[in-house]
Amino acid sequence: MRIATFNVQNMRLRHSKAGVLLTGARDGDGPARESAAAKVSDVIDRQLTAEILREADADVVAMQEVFDRETLDYFHDRILLPSGSAPYPFRICLPGNDGRGYDVALMSRIGLEDVKSHATLTAKDLGLEREAGDDADEPVFRRDCLSARVGELTLLVCHFKAPWPDADIAWMTRRLEALAVRRLIERMFPDPASAQWLILGDLNEPEHETHSERASAPLIDDFAIDLVTRLPEDRRWSYHMRDSSIYSRPDALLASSAFARRFPHAKPVYLRQGLGHEAARFSGERLPGVGYHRPHASDHAAIAIDFD
Repeated sequence: MRIATFNVQNMRLRHSKAGVLLTGARDGDGPARESAAAKVSDVIDRQLTAEILREADADVVAMQEVFDRETLDYFHDRILLPSGSAPYPFRICLPGNDGRGYDVALMSRIGLEDVKSHATLTAKDLGLEREAGDDADEPVFRRDCLSARVGELTLLVCHFKAPWPDADIAWMTRRLEALAVRRLIERMFPDPASAQWLILGDLNEPEHETHSERASAPLIDDFAIDLVTRLPEDRRWSYHMRDSSIYSRPDALLASSAFARRFPHAKPVYLRQGLGHEAARFSGERLPGVGYHRPHASDHAAIAIDFD
């Protein structure tokens, strides 16, 4: 089984009098700039997104920053399938907490069971404490933690708080999200270390952490195995920050001890050929149509891993 994770950067289906438009891989919440070049870039972006997923050819794909199920289905039917990809008959995208409406999603060629959103959970529900002054009834996940079982493997798809605008507040939010995912797994399995589970998605860890430890430490220390560390350190990056030389690894694959031991030779593969040429550390061949910044498939690389 091959599993992939991909932050597709603000994928949203917009309706207007002129028809429907799938927004390109670009930041900003408003409609596309009404220039012909902008509209062309939007179309090419999503064709490139589809090319990356066709190349990944994963049995299960976790996605971040998908607006809703309608968006996911439109992309699958109108763009991904025409790219030559085999279909994904099982598709999930449930409402989360993101203020802009972007959710996490799953596409699978294998039946998904026990699908559940945890977007409504509070710290109190999980027996966790918030910082003094925080609203105790506020959901703990800034977007969601979507769980589903594929065969005997439980997947937990996450997208943690980005490290801005206030880095300290964002760190505390991500730390609480990490503690919440750990608590969920501890409640799912009597012995998490011996169970079969995989945390995947965008944990939004910055390259340079100013705190004494990373916000995701509760998920790593004596709990999960970071499968990305099976690669040399200089190959672990999946994101390049525009207008800077910073390359980071926010996209994660964290496996239970038992699942990691079961597949000791499984190593992630990064699909960076859809990144803009500004991500100069990648010296490989880009997909046709990729520009300096845009068009591009996303500002993240997809990651795939085989569990044979």
